[in-house]
Amino acid sequence: MDLPEFLLRFTAAIEPYQGAGAYGPVHGPAVTVRCFAEHRRTLTVDRESKRVTANTTVWFSLGTVCPAESMVTIFAADGSVMAPRARVLTSNRRDGGGLPTPDHLEITLQ
Repeated sequence: MDLPEFLLRFTAAIEPYQGAGAYGPVHGPAVTVRCFAEHRRTLTVDRESKRVTANTTVWFSLGTVCPAESMVTIFAADGSVMAPRARVLTSNRRDGGGLPTPDHLEITLQ
């Protein structure tokens, strides 16, 4: 079971992380995906095992591709910027394995 459509009130522009280049991180072209977002400060651990503060948590349908280190901008329903372009700290797949749970991809933004 996927996230209910009525929860996906916002839009995210995802620039997926593709690797490290000579001048820093390389990101792919932006992909627009529907999502649900919540502003809240949480303490999390990034890919380098550093403790960092995440400012926004975002939930996508399970098929969405958004690896850590990607860049994401969140837009409100009226098209205004809800969360400016930010780096993805964590990307966690939440799959119930066939159980009737809302399967989704959860990311945290710096």
